Amino acid sequence: MQSQPGEVLDIRSLDLSLRSTHLVRAESLEVIRLSLNAGDEIPAHHARGEIVVQCLDGHIAFTAGGQTRDLRAGQLLYLSPGERHSLKSIEKSIVVVTKAIA
Repeated sequence: MQSQPGEVLDIRSLDLSLRSTHLVRAESLEVIRLSLNAGDEIPAHHARGEIVVQCLDGHIAFTAGGQTRDLRAGQLLYLSPGERHSLKSIEKSIVVVTKAIA
């Protein structure tokens, strides 16, 4: 499912069985919703542009810059371009990742 400009999308009601859902794909922006089970991991990688990671529900451990930070529902984290990062879901979680495409 991908939204169109000006469309309102309720990201809480999307199919939770889908691990990854692209919500927006535009020329300079990408928004992805991740549905993670406890113990799921995303290995270290980087993005060319800035990213914002927002935990909508649950609890994840997010590692960047050699430091692991807990993100819980309602919290977000901003990363600079090119910064390596990884995450591990501590409990069932829903995360939204917004990436600036460089």
